Amino acid sequence: MLLRPALAAAAGAALFLLAVPGQAATADTTEALTVDVVGTIAPDGTVALSGTYRCLGSTGPVYISSNVQQEADAIRYGIGGSRAVCDGALHTWRNTGPTRSAGLKPGSAHVEATITELEPHGGLPLPRFHALRRQDITLAAQG
Repeated sequence: MLLRPALAAAAGAALFLLAVPGQAATADTTEALTVDVVGTIAPDGTVALSGTYRCLGSTGPVYISSNVQQEADAIRYGIGGSRAVCDGALHTWRNTGPTRSAGLKPGSAHVEATITELEPHGGLPLPRFHALRRQDITLAAQG
């Protein structure tokens, strides 16, 4: 599966760029990312997050990544990743991913979602951030 290595590369490059002084992640104001106010958590710890997005003009692959964290647990759990289409239209996204079943529980949580493009620069894909959303949600028990 090529999606996971690509997302890992984007996340690593994003952390690198955020750590370098003077490097700023900018986004077009016409681009948008929302997170639904309710996500789900299954008995096995699988979390599902969703929302909508709009982005414009990409030259490389674009992904929506997400993570979730609860107050009682300082760990951020990466919740899947999905491909995005940057055609200016409004689209829905949904990411799912397993977590340690004891790590997250139904209740309030904080989500961070990002639209990141792996833009080619001389053979090296560098992240270009289209949109970022940080939001408090509720994780509802599923099934």
